[in-house]
Amino acid sequence: MSTSQERPEILSIQTAENFKKWYWLKAELIEYAKQTGIPANGSKFEIRDRIIFSLENPEKPIPKANSKKKSSKFNWAKESLSLETVITDSVSFGPNFRNFMKSQIGVRFNCHGDFMDWVKTNPGKTLEDAIIAWKEMEELKNRGVKRSIRPHNMMNQYFRDFFDAFPDKTIQDARKCWSVKSKMENRDGKVIFEESDLKLIKV
Repeated sequence: MSTSQERPEILSIQTAENFKKWYWLKAELIEYAKQTGIPANGSKFEIRDRIIFSLENPEKPIPKANSKKKSSKFNWAKESLSLETVITDSVSFGPNFRNFMKSQIGVRFNCHGDFMDWVKTNPGKTLEDAIIAWKEMEELKNRGVKRSIRPHNMMNQYFRDFFDAFPDKTIQDARKCWSVKSKMENRDGKVIFEESDLKLIKV
């Protein structure tokens, strides 16, 4: 359930209860962490959890951020890639990786979340295996099977739910609704689509 209370400046937040009410961009969380001496590395939700901990436990030290050392020194940004290239725990999805995949699949290649999850959880397999996996995912999509959306990707889930409810609306309509809804007070900061959201952009 959302309310129209005005969204506060993040640095003005003084309690965990108030902090949890709002959806925050990662850039905002990083800035808050840097300004308050909280470790700003890691994922968006790792930073969010540290901030909440600090607000709930002002006298306690902030838990140290988890840092997993990569065992592979393979440079995915600069090395020449081939079908035989073995996926390592240091894999990254920058221009070098994406350009190689496009050279093998074509311009239709899309480095979406499901594919990146597959690559990151399959060290030891090759890029040829990754291409096969990508094509299998595309085949499922063509058969009407929707890709999973990771829980933290609220905007993509919001857009999907928006168009399921209003298939005749435009992406501009969805973006306008999201823009308003994400700045409203939301339970635990979770922006969830409701059909009544369409009223947010009606004048």
